[in-house]
Amino acid sequence: MTKRYVSLPEDAEAGVQDFIEEVDERLSSDEDTCKVVRDVLVDLFGDREAYEAWQNGEPVSNAERVRLQGYDPCNSTLESEYYAEKDEEKFRRSKHLQWLWRQFDATPMADNVDFALRFRQMLADHLFEEAGENLRIFKGVTFSYGHNITVGDNTVIHDDVHLDDRGKLTIGDRVSISDGVHIYSHDHDIVDQTEVRNYETIVGDDARITYDSMIRAGCRVGKNAIVGARAVVQGDVPDHHIAVGMPARSVKVKPGWESAAEPIENANPNRQDERRIEYDLPEDLDVFDEFGRDLRPPSAD
Repeated sequence: MTKRYVSLPEDAEAGVQDFIEEVDERLSSDEDTCKVVRDVLVDLFGDREAYEAWQNGEPVSNAERVRLQGYDPCNSTLESEYYAEKDEEKFRRSKHLQWLWRQFDATPMADNVDFALRFRQMLADHLFEEAGENLRIFKGVTFSYGHNITVGDNTVIHDDVHLDDRGKLTIGDRVSISDGVHIYSHDHDIVDQTEVRNYETIVGDDARITYDSMIRAGCRVGKNAIVGARAVVQGDVPDHHIAVGMPARSVKVKPGWESAAEPIENANPNRQDERRIEYDLPEDLDVFDEFGRDLRPPSAD
């Protein structure tokens, strides 16, 4: 689809650019990331006066105290913080940046598309393993850590997408990911759901994953392929194929690409095991089973 160029008014553009450059410089420095994130969020939410009054010892209600403390990512926990196998050193910084990303999306400024796309591009440069140029990420995109994500150039990720990088997620150039898509890189054992297996999940160059579809951990969506709306990809989708359904099956090859594509027959193999990522848990890890179930089948009695 042909699009038109849109730009902010001159004064607004200057303010946006100055702000993004300031945050980028602070995140690139040796300054404590928690402090940077806290300062940015206090100002974005217009709470500087209340925050400084609280810091100066003025009394606040319990609710206000929780709000003001919440600007500091060190006073928060994220779901991925509980994952036993995570890289603690990488996660420490990723958590702070992810907190800034999520809280920014809760501000009114997250709906200012030009500003928000550029701000998230800057954050992705700091957070992702690799973030390509002209990366467009819209509102409500979430991820497990962020630091296990690689995204190529000119890729667009639309609203409310979940990028699970508990394992590893590799997304190519010029990829289009529509609203509501979920791409996973971890899976659970079917008997003991507390046993987690991590994988690399791959989306090739020029692929298009349409709305509300799901890509299972360890799958590869090939170059120039299409995953249809609400499809559930359980195996690989070859280059240039169009896959639809639950589970997704290749139904045709893109017109004109027949000579470069695999035949439709048996086109969606599961190669999950080839992309498994092994990990070791610390010997002194204090683990707990949040379900507390007895997993013994009846035959074990």
